[in-house]
Amino acid sequence: MKTSKVRWLIVSLIALGTVINYIDRNAMAVMWPAISADIGATKEQYALLVTVFMVFYATGQFAFGRLFDKLGVRLGFALSIATWSISIMLHATATSIMSFSLFRAMLGFTEAGAWPGVVKANAEWFPPRERAFAQGIFNAGASIGAIVSAPLIALLFLTFGWPGTFLLVGVLGFVWLLPWLIIYKADPGSHPWVNAAERALIQDAPVADEAAAVPASAYVPNLRQLLSHRQSWGIIGARFFLDPIWWLFVSWLPIYLAETFGFDVKQIGIFAWVPYVGAMVGSLSGGLLSGVLIRFGWSTSRARKAAIVLGCLIMAPALIAAPQATDPVAAVLIIAAILFGFQVAIGNIQTLPADAFDRKTVGSLAGVSGMAAVVGTLIITWLVPVMTRVSYGPIFILVAALVPLALISILVIGGRFEQVTSPSSSTNPAKD
Repeated sequence: MKTSKVRWLIVSLIALGTVINYIDRNAMAVMWPAISADIGATKEQYALLVTVFMVFYATGQFAFGRLFDKLGVRLGFALSIATWSISIMLHATATSIMSFSLFRAMLGFTEAGAWPGVVKANAEWFPPRERAFAQGIFNAGASIGAIVSAPLIALLFLTFGWPGTFLLVGVLGFVWLLPWLIIYKADPGSHPWVNAAERALIQDAPVADEAAAVPASAYVPNLRQLLSHRQSWGIIGARFFLDPIWWLFVSWLPIYLAETFGFDVKQIGIFAWVPYVGAMVGSLSGGLLSGVLIRFGWSTSRARKAAIVLGCLIMAPALIAAPQATDPVAAVLIIAAILFGFQVAIGNIQTLPADAFDRKTVGSLAGVSGMAAVVGTLIITWLVPVMTRVSYGPIFILVAALVPLALISILVIGGRFEQVTSPSSSTNPAKD
């Protein structure tokens, strides 16, 4: 029987949603030189807005992680993208730091739903050997969003000003909702377009043994039980240490270019997309790498760890080299290497919840680890204004030091990432 390809249609649509997610969240950063001049805001106030966004992003990660486990992927994504689209449109009415803070809080909480949803959709629609590549496609969507956002936002800003730009990018989410509700009719077990061959592939079982693919007595831990396993803490620790590197550039790259090289909004639009090309390539490469290693007979745990180590080995030296860049071309190319390595590593880290736990509970673990990522990011966010008064070199060196800590979390604390089948099964010594 020829296998249907509905899972790839779903992953493509969700990736498009992540493109919109990053266009919306990056809009303020790209236009900040003009917005700050209009409302009389400072760099410290920008850090406050980033903090507000991240605090509510953390609570949104946890809330939507639980919500996706209860409502499912279809309704969870519809709720998240509709509400974040309204939130970004409201930015057009902001006139002060206070009103921007309110709307950034709304945007942070609602946009957070995308990432627990991505992890849950990945667990439900893909077998282990395809999950890292699927996660890479999701993450590539975020990178594409960052690539197109800088020139797109700059163009819209020059034509419509910053209030009009916020309104226009908000419309994109509602356009996305129509095909989503039509195409995502149900989960793979009951979706009318999924045939028996694809359903068996997703469940990682022979077609004839499809009914046996999901054990009747599967271990589905609650949140307290999840947090009793070393695998959970390995993932949580890795996200805490590694995610601040991504957010350093998402939140501060336009400001870095403006302060270091004197860029205006137009020049930011010309340069700021380049590093995310590296991120996009890294997203796809990291997923392909671990998938190929699994096909060559490596265990899922060993393949994921190999990709994570490679990404970190690329990231750390590039972070150390970044302060040496003296012109914007060299700077954005080095940052492209940093984000390439980051995405090679993070895509595989984000698949680990589905590798270790039942798909019914991965949204909750994704939400908790996402909260940890935000806590780490907030610490770095408030250090940026203090450590960049002379140059951005000190903050680059600091985040480079976080890379080996993330590796320790995965390789030492996390142990072996394979399906946990009982409350005590992750406490034994683990070797790959």
